[in-house]
Amino acid sequence: MKISNETKVGALTVLALALLFIGFNYLKGRDVFSHSKKIYAVFSDLGSLEKSNEVKINGLPVGSVYEKREKDKNVSAIVVTIQLTRDINIPKNSVAYISSSLVGSSYIVIERGDSQEMLQDEDTITTRLETGILGDVKAQLDPTISSVRNILDSLKKTLGGINQLLDNENRNNLKQTMANLQTASASLNTLLDSESGALARTLDNTADFTKTLKENNQNITATLQNTKKISEQLAAMPLKATVDSLERLIVSLKNTLQTINSGEGSLGALLHDRKLYDQLQQTVLSAEILMDDLRTHPKRYVQVSVFGKKDKSTPLSAPAKKTALPDSSHETP
Repeated sequence: MKISNETKVGALTVLALALLFIGFNYLKGRDVFSHSKKIYAVFSDLGSLEKSNEVKINGLPVGSVYEKREKDKNVSAIVVTIQLTRDINIPKNSVAYISSSLVGSSYIVIERGDSQEMLQDEDTITTRLETGILGDVKAQLDPTISSVRNILDSLKKTLGGINQLLDNENRNNLKQTMANLQTASASLNTLLDSESGALARTLDNTADFTKTLKENNQNITATLQNTKKISEQLAAMPLKATVDSLERLIVSLKNTLQTINSGEGSLGALLHDRKLYDQLQQTVLSAEILMDDLRTHPKRYVQVSVFGKKDKSTPLSAPAKKTALPDSSHETP
């Protein structure tokens, strides 16, 4: 039986289409000839997860992303269909999350639970949001990025202030300030000159003074010891008793002066009675005249002669010139 060319062309076309379909699904990670189990996972964000991305358990690929679609019209979540390529048991309390590698590719990781019940075909697995390595790095870099931004803002403000500082007027002021600093630096160098500077002279004087102190150390020590002894002697003296006696003496003298001023007693009467003072003065003057006359002419008062004759010898001394009493108008002292 001869097969027509049309039949051959049709058969080849169907075979080519079948191979194309199988190859396309194979490239997508789908096995057309296997009736593998499918489970669903609901995520709020897929990130960079795409169809045919791997699904792993403990690092072992066990399936791939078969399909992803919105949960509702509001896209409140995304439903991912996971096609398992291995005949494995997954406990019902297992958890799935999306992880990212360092090169940026994403995949689904299933953490096995410990339940005795297993997920069946078209069951939904529990999910959670996992930041992954890139998420951790981003979380750590966010504070640093914020700090860098603040630094850049501060630097921008600083540069703006520098621009304002470097205008013509401020530039002249800055030049004047630098000139003043240069002058001050020169003065400081002169002051600190090791040979002729004022500081050098001061240090030399200090050295001389220190040397003098060292040479007179024994004398200074002796002086300090003497001062210490004097202080100890003063501390040992009965100063309080002496002060008390002096106070009593002052009080007694004060009372005596008050008594004299009041006219009581002989001394008070002498100071305040003019007649008594004049009589006392006259008595003293008479006594002085008598004593002078006795000293000048002793023979007038004592008659002693060995042979019964008067002594005609020269007076012992010249008489004092007191021939009259003092003037009565003399004031009391």
